[in-house]
Parts: sequence; C-alpha cells; structure tokens
Amino acid sequence: MNKKMFFGTALVMLGSSFVFGQEIQIDEKVNELDEVVISDSKFNLKREQSGKVITKITQEELQRSQGQSVATVLSRTTGLFINGNGSAPGQDLGVYVRGGRNRQVVIRIDGVTVSDPSTSAGDFDLRLLSVNQIQEIEILKGASSTLYGSGAATAVINITTKSESKEKISANFQSSIGTNQSQNDQDYDINEFVNLASVNGTVGKVSYLASISNQFGDGLSAAEAKDAKEDAFSKVNVNAKLGYRWNDNFKFHFFGNLDQYKNDFDAGAGVDGNNTFDSQQLRAGSFWEIKYPNGSFTFTNSFASLERDLTQSSFPSKYKGKVHTFDGYNKYTINSAFYTVVGVNASFSDFNLSNIPDGSTRLEETISDEKATFDIVDPYANVVYISDFGLNINAGARLNTHSVYDNQIVYSINPSYTYAFGTNYIKGLASYSTAYITPSLFQLYDTAFATGNPDLKPEESRTIEGGVEFLHKKKTSISVVYFNRKSENFITFNPTTFANFNSSEDIEVDGVEIEVSTKVLEDKLSISGNYTYTNIDKLKDNTRIPEHMVNASVGYQLGKKTYTSVSYQYNTERADNDFANADPITYAPTKVSLDGYGVLDFYISHQLLKNLSVFAAMQNITNEDYQEILGFNTRGRNARIGFNLKF
Repeated sequence: MNKKMFFGTALVMLGSSFVFGQEIQIDEKVNELDEVVISDSKFNLKREQSGKVITKITQEELQRSQGQSVATVLSRTTGLFINGNGSAPGQDLGVYVRGGRNRQVVIRIDGVTVSDPSTSAGDFDLRLLSVNQIQEIEILKGASSTLYGSGAATAVINITTKSESKEKISANFQSSIGTNQSQNDQDYDINEFVNLASVNGTVGKVSYLASISNQFGDGLSAAEAKDAKEDAFSKVNVNAKLGYRWNDNFKFHFFGNLDQYKNDFDAGAGVDGNNTFDSQQLRAGSFWEIKYPNGSFTFTNSFASLERDLTQSSFPSKYKGKVHTFDGYNKYTINSAFYTVVGVNASFSDFNLSNIPDGSTRLEETISDEKATFDIVDPYANVVYISDFGLNINAGARLNTHSVYDNQIVYSINPSYTYAFGTNYIKGLASYSTAYITPSLFQLYDTAFATGNPDLKPEESRTIEGGVEFLHKKKTSISVVYFNRKSENFITFNPTTFANFNSSEDIEVDGVEIEVSTKVLEDKLSISGNYTYTNIDKLKDNTRIPEHMVNASVGYQLGKKTYTSVSYQYNTERADNDFANADPITYAPTKVSLDGYGVLDFYISHQLLKNLSVFAAMQNITNEDYQEILGFNTRGRNARIGFNLKF
C-alpha cells in the first residue's frame, strides 16, 4: 500500500466517522469517584490515604495506545525509562528506574510475580505482553521488597489483565494497520498489523474469557547497516480464564496464557546479520478468595515454562526455565483505623542451557537444571494505620529465606499526613525502605559463557523518599518526590571477561520526580506532564540512563464522540559502549555519548457507532533522527489507523 492510498484510507475512515457522528447521539454519565490504589498495601485505599505517589495507567489510556508496545506505554511514566521501545519491534529492552536496571524491577501480572530464570538478570521480558489484553497498570516506585519480595528494589509494575463481562456473552474485536519505517525510509508501506479477538461473559455463577491477539511487523532493519535486510517481528498472545463465584464471599478462577514471539535480529551494532530468536512463555495458575467478617484470605499460584531458542543464529543455544510461584495472604480490618496483611510468598526456579561447546559440532547441555536451581520462601506482614485527623502510616517486614543464601530481613516504614479542605487536599509523605536482591541463577551457575560466579553476594539497598502531593477539586494534581537510593554489593561484570562480580564500591544515586495534571474547560481539555532528574554522575555505570526526562500530553474532547491528543517525550544524552572500538589491550569498550532526542506524537479517535470506534495516530511527527542503542535503528515518522468493535 503506497503513501497516497494509506492516507486516503485514513481520511475516509475519519471523514465518514464525523458524518455518521452527526446522526447518532451517545449519552454517557461520568461519575467523579475517588481514585483508589492498591499497590502499596494490597488494600483498596484512597489516593490521599497512600504514603506513595503511585502512577496508574487506566483502561482509557490503554485504549488510546492501541498498536503500541507495553514498553512504549510504560515509558511515559515518571521516572521509568525503557531503552529500546522506540527501536525495531524486537529490540532488547532496558528498564531503568532510579538508576537501577531490569533486575531491580518486579513485574506482576494479576497478582503473580513473573520472571525468567534463564535470563542473565532473571527478569521478565516485556516483549511477551500485549497492550490490548491489559485492563490497567499501577507503577509503584521505591524499594517494595516487604510486600513483593526479592528484586523489588526500585519499582513494582502491577499489571491487571482484562476481566469478563457481566453479560452472558460479549465480544471485542480490535484491528490496526500501520507503517514500520526508519527516518530515512518514508515510503509509508503498510508493514505492521495488530489484531485482537475476545469472547467473554458471565452465565449464572460461571464466568469465562478467551482472547487471542497477534502482531506482525516488518520493513525495518534492527542494525543501522547499509543495505541491511529487514528484520521481521511476529507475536501471538492467547489468554483464557474460567471462574466460579459460589457467593459474595467465595470465588475462584483458573487461567492459562501462551505468549510467544519470533524476532529476526542482526549480528551487532551497525552489522547486518541473519539470526532468528524464538521466545515462548506458557503460564497457568489459579486465584482463590474467601471473605469473612472484617477480612479475607487470598491465594494465587502460577506455573510457568519459558523457552528461548537461538539455534538459528550465530551463537546456537537453547534456554529453558521453569518457575512455580505462590502468594497466600490474609487481609484483616481491625477497625476503621488499622488494616493488616500477613502472608507467605514463594518461588521455585530452575533452568538449563544447551549450546555448542568448543570442539563440538552439536548442541550439548552445558548448564543443568539439577544444579541451576533455588527456592525462596518468604513470610511477610504489613500494617496500615489511617487516622481521622490526617496521619497515615504504612509499615511492614519480610523474612527472605533462600535455599542458597542466609536469611535476611527487609522492612519499610511509610508515614504521610494529609490535610483536607473541601474537595482539596495536600499530602506530605516520607518513606524508608530496604531491599535484598539475590543473584540470578544465570549469574551464579553459567558455565557456557564463563560469566557465572557461585561466590556472588546478594545486593542490599535502602531507599529514602520525601515529597508532597496536592489535589484541587479532583481535577488538578501536583506531586514532587525526592529519592535517595544506596546499594551495596552491586553485581556487575568485567567488560573483558564478562565474568560477574560484586562491586567493592557502594552505589548511591538521588533525584527528583515531578508530576502535574489538570482538566479545564468543563473537563474537555486535559493537560499532563512529568519530569525526572536522576543524578547519574553518582553512578559508576550510567550506561543508557538519561539525566533528564520530560513527558507532556495535551488532550481535547472535540465532541461527545471525538477525542484528540498530542504528546511529547524528551530524553537528554546518554552514555553507551562502543564494542567495535574496544581497547586493544584490555578489550574494554570505548565510552560514547548518544545525543538527546524529542519525539512528538498525535492521536485522534471517534465513536462511529455505539459499539464501534475508529482511530488514527502518527508517531514521531517531526521524523526525529536519534539512537537508543549505538549502531541500531529507531522508528521515524510512522502512521497507524484502526478500529475497536464491541458487542
């Protein structure tokens, strides 16, 4: 499809939507409700009762992000930088929060912590997820190991998937097409397709949901190499859920997920290659909830099998990991002021690796899952105090018990004070929290690449926060938070041998996070923005971390059925490693600086019929030329159109 046909199709869709929009009126009543957050306590607390500034990505925002990746959506959050989300669809992702990296961030899906023991950091791959299957996301920053265990040193990303309809049967179909091109290739060929089909409902006491989504992208090479071939990316997500509500006090459901993608990738920075990477996650589990007077007991568990296949690459290998995790906790409301949570969280992990050792010509198991295995079983307790005069306290502790390491206690205390006047409030908050991160299985036991070190010590860190939040008439909010994080025994690697070791120097980093949002003109105009400052000069390794990040968005409700927005993101220069020009003696990479960049996006949607909406979007309107990773392409100006059908 050429440029004229693409934009012609977009104009016809949007033009017809305005014509039909004059004939159909949709009356919607919007109730102003107090925003509720759960991530910092596991209780449904009003935002003013929480001692944290929690960022919530709503279903409305996710609907306006159709066709985008989960990483792109998350990267608009204060303090959360995801390197690689603007590159080719299959690019590796670096998640950076408060000077930390992937392994300091915990990702949870429907109350279950997800991870991959076969990766070097043990972190979960966000590329496996699909935006169109997610209901909402809460991001909790700061050390949160008390509630969420080892790894929650800088942030917790709580993802809630879509739930079933209350109707007997409902269906949802989404589809979009778009371009996938670099700054130098602006032919506007259609090279990206994203689709979703979902059927769900409730029949009597039984609820059900089944959905499948897919994505395919082509047209863009990962490496910035002359005449490099295009690298395709394809993904499939299957989600199933079957539940039963015995009565208002007892319910349970079972779930199953299959997430997989296939990605072509190149040989290295600026070097074209003919490699293919297959990644798959098969996950199944259950959720149980029993309510009783003043409390409830919840149990969630998950069995996950993960496989990463690199046999069709320059470094043939196959990784297989297994994780069983559960979280059982009792919530009890003592009275209107005290709330408690007592629980046990556990995970049991192992992995194996097969590759081609030196002197061999076929795959052989080089890491056995009989050796590369460990168990974690953690009891924990948390208490929340909410006074009637504005003082709130959230405190807790967890005992980390690990099959390889000694026991370790982590704790947190998070006081806040809220002064309310009318529909307004101003809140002061502070927190002191500790975290404990044990080395990953790969960091301990890798022999295939000689990076493993069984003598590694766990990382220990503490985070101090202080800030203020102001809300005016539930329409304007401002928050400012200062953070200071210190880490001991930070796990790094030798750039010459790539062997893992504990740094002898403590790492301390601080910074500021600011969020602003408001609604004016009878709520038709919404304006939001955030700014993050990270003092990267304090970091020994600040590779790919920007010192300053800015996000801004302006949305306007043109009518009852038409919404449009413009958003902008700016990141300052970042350091990177140039392995192509390594030191000839030490083989250490040369440090280089990547220029700062700003990306401007546009979005418009229209309710064409009562159950049908259409949308169009354009990313990187100015066709900004930048790099996220040295020698790799990023996406230039790209366009997308699509629809969302519900019945």
